[in-house]
Amino acid sequence: MSLLTLVILPFIGSVLAGLLPANARNREAWLAGLIALIGTIQVAMFYPDVSYGGIVRYEAEWLPTLGLNFSLRMDGLAWVFCLMILAIGLLVVLYARYYMSPEDPVPRFFSFFLAFMGSMLGIVLSGNLIQLALFWELTSLVSFLLIGYWHHRADARRGARMALTVTAAGGLCLFAGILVLGHVVGSYDLDVVLASGDLIRSHPSYTVALALIAVGALTKSAQFPFHFWLPHAMAAPTPVSAYLHSATMVKAGVFILVRLWPVLAGTDEWFWIIGGAGLCTLLLGAYAAIFQQDLKGLLAYSTISHLGLITLLLGLGSPLATVAAIFHIMNHATFKASLFMAAGIIDHESGTRDIRKLSGLYRLMPVTATLAMVASAAMAGVPLLNGFISKEMFFTEAVVVGDAIGMKYALPIAATVAGAFSVAYSLRFMHDVFFGPPPKDLPRTPHEPPRWMRFPAELLAFACLLVGIIPSYTIAPFLATAARAVLGDEVPHYSLAIWHGFNLPLVMSFVALGGGALLYMTLQKTLRLSTVERLPLLYRLSGKRSFDRVMALSTAFAERLTGGPGTRGLQTQLLCIVCMALLVGTVALYGTGDLRGPVAPSAVDPLFALMWIIGIVCAVGAAYQAKYHRLAALTLLSGAGLVTCVTFAWLSAPDLALTQLAVEVVTTILILLGLRWLPRRKEPKELGIRTPMGAWFHRVRDFAIAVAAGGGMALLAYAMLTRPYPDSIAKFFLDNSLPGGGGGNVVNVLLVDFRGFDTLGEITVLGIVALTVYALLRRFRPAPESIALPHQQVDQGKRSPTAGPGHDAASAYLVVPGVMVRALLPVIAMFAIYLFNRGHNLPGGGFVAGLVMSVGLILQYMMGGTTWVESHLKLNPQRWIGLGLLFAVITGAGAWMFGYPFLTSHSAHPILPLVGEVPLPSAFLFDLGVFTLVVGATLLILTALAHQSIRSHRAIQHTAAAEGSR
Repeated sequence: MSLLTLVILPFIGSVLAGLLPANARNREAWLAGLIALIGTIQVAMFYPDVSYGGIVRYEAEWLPTLGLNFSLRMDGLAWVFCLMILAIGLLVVLYARYYMSPEDPVPRFFSFFLAFMGSMLGIVLSGNLIQLALFWELTSLVSFLLIGYWHHRADARRGARMALTVTAAGGLCLFAGILVLGHVVGSYDLDVVLASGDLIRSHPSYTVALALIAVGALTKSAQFPFHFWLPHAMAAPTPVSAYLHSATMVKAGVFILVRLWPVLAGTDEWFWIIGGAGLCTLLLGAYAAIFQQDLKGLLAYSTISHLGLITLLLGLGSPLATVAAIFHIMNHATFKASLFMAAGIIDHESGTRDIRKLSGLYRLMPVTATLAMVASAAMAGVPLLNGFISKEMFFTEAVVVGDAIGMKYALPIAATVAGAFSVAYSLRFMHDVFFGPPPKDLPRTPHEPPRWMRFPAELLAFACLLVGIIPSYTIAPFLATAARAVLGDEVPHYSLAIWHGFNLPLVMSFVALGGGALLYMTLQKTLRLSTVERLPLLYRLSGKRSFDRVMALSTAFAERLTGGPGTRGLQTQLLCIVCMALLVGTVALYGTGDLRGPVAPSAVDPLFALMWIIGIVCAVGAAYQAKYHRLAALTLLSGAGLVTCVTFAWLSAPDLALTQLAVEVVTTILILLGLRWLPRRKEPKELGIRTPMGAWFHRVRDFAIAVAAGGGMALLAYAMLTRPYPDSIAKFFLDNSLPGGGGGNVVNVLLVDFRGFDTLGEITVLGIVALTVYALLRRFRPAPESIALPHQQVDQGKRSPTAGPGHDAASAYLVVPGVMVRALLPVIAMFAIYLFNRGHNLPGGGFVAGLVMSVGLILQYMMGGTTWVESHLKLNPQRWIGLGLLFAVITGAGAWMFGYPFLTSHSAHPILPLVGEVPLPSAFLFDLGVFTLVVGATLLILTALAHQSIRSHRAIQHTAAAEGSR
C-alpha cells in the first residue's frame, strides 16, 4: 500500500492546495513541501528492498479479464527517478515560496505542481504499459497548465499550446507502440514485456513498435526534429522550468528509452533512429545555445543538447553506454536545476534575463554568482565536478563504439565538437553575466535573494562538487542500483575514478575545454549582437516556423474540409447524421434475410393502437408546425414523448417510463429556455430552392428519410421482441441481479454494478458537457435585436406589477403564487429521496431521482427568479458535479482496499434495532454520485440558459426605454 500512497498523496495535495485561499502562500508551500518530504523519506526507506535487484510491487485488479490491472512496480531505476522527482521537487517548492509573488494565484500553481509530481511518479512506477501511457498523457496535460500559468501573456499561451500539441501527439504514438508491443508479447505487464526481448526483436512488428515508441520518447524529451517546443516553454515561471528541465517532463522520454532498452536495443534500427536523433540534437542544441540572448533560452537549448547526449548514449546500444546515460541523467538533474534557480534569482532581483543587459553581477551578488559558476562548470564538464565524470564516460564510449561500427573518427569528433560548444555556452553564461562593467539601466538594482531562496541552489551546487570529488562514496551505490535494474547480470565493469591515466578520452576533454574557450573568445564581441535570424542554419532549421506552417496548413485544410461537406445549419447536420446512421444500419443488416424471430406476436390491443395513433399524429404535427410555430411544435413533440413513456409502462418497463417522463420534463424546460435562441427559419429562396416543386421535393425527401429511419428502428425492435427469452443476455442479469448485485431491480443493478464502468464514463461526459455549456454561455451577451420574443406582444417598456423587489423580470409573467411553488420543494425533494432509496430493488434510482430533484429546484427559479433563489438556496452546481464524480470514484476505488477489482460491489445486511435487517449495497454510494452529478449538471445547464433569458429580457427593456426617451 505504500507505493499506492506514494502516487496518490501528491494528487490529494493538489486538490487541497487548490481549495486554499489566494493569500495563503505559506500554507500552500508548507503543504507541497510536506508532501514532497514525506515522499522522499518513503522512497529512501525502499532502498534496501531494491538495492540488489529487488522489486517492490503493488497490484489492484482493474479489468482482470482484459489483463489490465492497476500495477505499481519499483526497481532500482524507478527508485532513482522517484528520488529525483521528489527531492528536487522539495527544493523547487522551497524556491517557489520566495519566487512567486503574493499577487499570483499561488494555490493554482502548487495545485498544478503537485498534480505534475504525481503524474511523473505514476510514469516511473507503472507496472502496466497501458497505465504508463495514461500517466504519460497526464503529464502533457498538467505541463500545459504549468507552462500557461501566466495565461494573460500571449507567449505563455503559445508555448503551452505548442508543448501540448507536440507531446500529446507523441503520446498517442507511444500508446500505439505500446499496443503493438502488447500484441506481440500477449501482455501489457511490464515484467512480462521486459522478459520478452528476443521475441520482440525478432517479430515483424518490431520496427513499427520501435518507430512509434521512439516518436513518443523523442517528442517528450525534445529531441530533433521535435526539439523546438522546449525553448518556448520558457514562458513558464522559473520554478516550473527548473523542475521540468531537471527531474521531470523531459526526463520522461529518456526514462522510457532506458526502461525499454533491454527489449528494443541492440538492432540497427535502434541505433539509427535513437542514436541518429540523439547525435543531431546534441550538436544542434549546443550550437543554438551559444547564440541565445535570454538566460533561460540558453539553458533550454543546453537542456536539449544534454538530452541529446543521453539519447545518443542509449542509441549506441552498449551496456556501458547505458550506464553512462543513467549517470548523466542524475548529474544533469543537479546542475540544471541549480542553473535555472540561479537564472530565476537574477531575473527576480534585477528584473531582466537579457544577457545583453547583464554584466558585472559578481560584485552585487557574489554568492549567487559563485553557485551559478559551479553549476555552469559542471555543465561544461570541468574536472572535479560531476559532469566531468559522465562526460568522460561518454567520450570513452564514442571512441569504443565508433570504432566498432565504422565511425572511428566521425563519432569521437562529433562528441568533441559538442563538448566544445558546451564549454562555449557555459563560459558565456558565467562571463557575460557575472563579469565585466557594472550593469546599467536595469529595472531593479540587483542584490542577493533571501537566504532560503538561495538554499536549494546551494545544496545542488554542493552535490555537484561532492559527486565530482568523491563519486565512489556518494553516487556509485545509487548508479549501480539503477544499472542493475536495467541490465541485470549484464552490468559491465566500470569505474567512477577521477583519474584513469592519460588516454584518448582525456585528450578529447582537454581539446573540448580549450576549443570551447577559444570559440567563446572568438565570438565574444559578436554574440551580444547575434540573433537567430542572422544564423542561417538555425533559422532554416527552426522547428517553430515548421510547426506554425503545419498548423496553418492543417487549419486551412480543416476549414476547406468542413466547408465542403460540412454546413453551419443544424438541420443539414442532423440530416447527414441520420443518413449516415441509416446507411451503416442497412449495410450491417444486408443479407440477413427475415429478421422476425420464432416467437409469434400477440394480438394488437385497440387501446394500445389508439395511443400510438395519437403519438404518430403528434409527431407528424410537430414536424409540420416546426415551420410555422415552434412552441406548438414543442408541445406536440412532448405529446409524442409522453406516448413513448406510457408505452414503456405498458410493456412492463417502469424504470424506463419514470426516466422517460423526467427526461421529457427537463428537456421541455431546456428547449423552452433555448427557444428564443434558435435562428429564424429560412425561406425556400434563402436555401437555394427557387421553385415550389423544389420545396415539395425537399419535404418529401425529409419525410422519406424520417420514415426509413423510424421504420428501421421499429424493425429492430420487432426483431428483438420476437426472439425467445433464453436466447438473450437478459437471463444472466435476471439470475445474478440479486445474488451478485444485492438488488432486485435488474435495471438499476445493471447500471450501478454490472455496467458500472460505463455509467462512470457517462456521468463524466455529462459533467463535462454541463461545464462546457456553462463556460460558453457565461460570456455570451446577445444583441437586443436578436432576442425579441416570437409570437408574443409585450410592452417592453413596462414591468409586470406582480414583480416585487425580490423577483427577476423572468418571473414577472407567472401568475401562480410563489408560496405554493416554494411549498412544493420539500415535497418534490422527499419524492426524489423516495425514488433514490427504492431504486436498487424497485423502480427508481439515482438518475431519475436526480432529474426529479432538478425539476423541483428549477421550479423555484421559474417562480422566484434567480435573485430570490440564489439568496435563499446556496446552490453551487459545479461542486455538485465534483462531489458526484468523487462519490463514484471512491466507490470504485474502495473495492481495492479489500482486494477486489475496481467497482466491484458488495452488499451488507446489518441488523438495526427496531428495524431489522437492512440491505446496504456499496452501489448505494455510487448511485449517490449519479444522483448528485445529475442534479448539478442539470441545474448548471438550465440556470445558465435562464440567466441568458434574463439578460435578453433586460436588454429588450433597455432598448425599449432608450427608444421611448428619444
